[in-house]
Amino acid sequence: MYFTGGQKLGTESWPRQPVGGPPPPTSPGYGIYRINQGSPASAPLAQHWQQQLLKCEIIRQSRSPHHRARASAMASRTVAKSAIPITNPNPNPKPPPEEPLLSDSPPLANGNASHPSSTVAPIAEPPRPRSEATWTSLDMGGVGIKNLPSNSGLFSFNFLTNLYLNHNGLIAIPPEIAQLRNLELLDLSGNALTTLPPELGMLVSMKEFYLFDNQIMTIPPEFGTLHQLQTLGVEGNPLDTNLKNLITKDGTPALIAFLRDSCPVSAPPQNRAWIPLITPVEQEALPPSTETISVVCYNILCQRAATVRLYGYTPSWALAWDYRRELILSEILAHGADFICLQEVDVTSYEDFFLKHLSEAGYESVYWPKSRAKTMSNENERRFVDGLATFFRADKYQLIEKHLIEFSAVAMQREDFKKTEDMFNRVLGKDHIATACAFENRDTGSRVLVANVHILWDPKFCDVKLVHVALMVEEVEKMAERFVKLPPRLWPEPETANGNVDSVDGIADSSFSSSSELSSPFPTTSSLPSSSLPPSSSSSSPPDSPSSKPSTRRQRPKPPTYTSASQIPLIFCGDFNSIPGSGVYEFLSTGTLRKDHPDFMGHVYGKYTGGAGSGPGSAGGNADGLKSWLGLKSAYAAPAHGVHGAHSRAPQSLHQQQQQPLPVSGTRTPGSTPAPGASNNLLSIPASTSLTHTSSSLLRSSTSSPSPELLPTTNYVSSFSGVLDYIWYSGSSLGVNAVLGQVDPVYMSKCVGFPNVHFPSDHICIMAEFRVKPPRETTSSSKDEHGHLPFS
Repeated sequence: MYFTGGQKLGTESWPRQPVGGPPPPTSPGYGIYRINQGSPASAPLAQHWQQQLLKCEIIRQSRSPHHRARASAMASRTVAKSAIPITNPNPNPKPPPEEPLLSDSPPLANGNASHPSSTVAPIAEPPRPRSEATWTSLDMGGVGIKNLPSNSGLFSFNFLTNLYLNHNGLIAIPPEIAQLRNLELLDLSGNALTTLPPELGMLVSMKEFYLFDNQIMTIPPEFGTLHQLQTLGVEGNPLDTNLKNLITKDGTPALIAFLRDSCPVSAPPQNRAWIPLITPVEQEALPPSTETISVVCYNILCQRAATVRLYGYTPSWALAWDYRRELILSEILAHGADFICLQEVDVTSYEDFFLKHLSEAGYESVYWPKSRAKTMSNENERRFVDGLATFFRADKYQLIEKHLIEFSAVAMQREDFKKTEDMFNRVLGKDHIATACAFENRDTGSRVLVANVHILWDPKFCDVKLVHVALMVEEVEKMAERFVKLPPRLWPEPETANGNVDSVDGIADSSFSSSSELSSPFPTTSSLPSSSLPPSSSSSSPPDSPSSKPSTRRQRPKPPTYTSASQIPLIFCGDFNSIPGSGVYEFLSTGTLRKDHPDFMGHVYGKYTGGAGSGPGSAGGNADGLKSWLGLKSAYAAPAHGVHGAHSRAPQSLHQQQQQPLPVSGTRTPGSTPAPGASNNLLSIPASTSLTHTSSSLLRSSTSSPSPELLPTTNYVSSFSGVLDYIWYSGSSLGVNAVLGQVDPVYMSKCVGFPNVHFPSDHICIMAEFRVKPPRETTSSSKDEHGHLPFS
């Protein structure tokens, strides 16, 4: 029987005394309950245990068929209204209307939340699945059900929030009940259950779970993930004494915390597979001197945000920074990428951990914390401000220019923003930043721009997300214009007396460096001479590479000539906190966004929205929304010609990486001869290798429409699962060889969310390998009105 409108059990107003009536004669805990109540020498019961006993007594009176459905129907009957309505003569003033949103935003769990969590999603919460009916509660209590088959249609009702199966004859609950992910109340009281399926731990939205009057002796440790559970009703069961004492004394949250921290470690997932995105024909047509660039992007979850309060389903020991940092370091070193773009790296973690260990592995770095760190007087607080870190292989690339993009400062300098109230009320209060770095290959002289960004998460500010991304794109465009005017720094090749090539260290002169860089009080660049690289480093050259044999070093080829800023390879990495289909994704993937896009939410931002200060005479001369000539594409965008198989590779030790060919930069296929500066490591994967995609039914989808991305999720928490992290690249100068694939879908189907014992962050690491396209020969007629080449 279906019902709506009535109160669920967990929200009723409980009487001061138990409701009368005899309890079931077979209740094992009833005698104890009566003795405790009547014995003057017994210790006073905790308030939470008194509440549980009262709930138990009320449920014992609900033995009749469809008791709650009938009670709800009676309570919802229409009552005749009086002829003269009685109203409050002094009504409370109405609160001011809230700003219009595209969709309802999830409530903030802690008032001024500064980070998404297990209960607060990083984007507007998608609507729950609903049936054509309006009911969300189902009462099947007291109807004599003896068995629930695993293929029962009941488990397809994933819109249910309340389910009553009390006072039946059930002896087991099938694991398929875990499909009802939206359940908040589950009543299994008065059955003959002896065990509970561990899969019930997947119901992380559960707040009330009643197991009164069964034959349960223990609680599965997997229940430790039920971090929102307020009441676990266990009275009337022969429960283990230790568990019973814990819940009696300290309550349900204490029991859940104990189960969470003592739960056995599950089996690790299978290794993530590489997804090749280049056809065999294209691969064969590439010249052997083709240069490759590999990039890792990873939001590592800063120390301050990794708390039990925000991630209640994660064991507290697995949230400890000392545990998580080792997993993070092992993963990024195992990939051996040319560039590592990290987000949410606080000052302490950068200076005391990553700087040391990645320098030993041959990486230099650029780092800035968020803007507020510059104005904080408390040094301890300042050291826990998170920021952006970009690491690069010092033996392969030289840093030419680094640039800090403080969105609030850049916005203040725009003439078309000065007259907009929304800029002061919404943009200036955010201290988010982006960084952009210009690099030159030490051997080939080829250039690349790498940007790193972490866009704010709050779904109430999707307009600010658009503004921040637009400002970042414009700053990178300016940087590319400066970069193309610089002569090659590594040509001609200097020689020393012994024939070795001198390394040219240091960044560009101050005339080509940003003012933000010069004024930053924080250490931003770490260096390690290439001669001090350890032989076992993941970034060291292969044994037979040119850098390892100075006496036989090949002559450096002439560096490429760049005549237009659009010819320089661009890579944008970061946590954009925006899903495919958002305004941010549309702008970056198409290069345009109309000024009345819904994500602007009706706010005014100069030329971006065609408001104050816009027009032909304003900055940029554009009142038609957002435009960019960068021609960016997502590395994980599904190719039109499909995917050409998958190659599985496990994270290996640095020693193993040197012994076995891997599909990442710094390695190459056996028997090939690399050109100077080119790793020649294009993937050689059998075409017969199959690729297994994640079934959408296994994961919580953020949207109902198909995603254009190859990964089903990059951010996985109990409140949200979807793609938020991206690696964008310039399609005219780079091509994608392969990307790192999804996490084992079988593992994900049994996982509540990240972080956990195997994944140290709520985000997963994403990685792509690119091949560099040589600059095209240009003529003045082939350029557009801005002097840029049209991108393909």
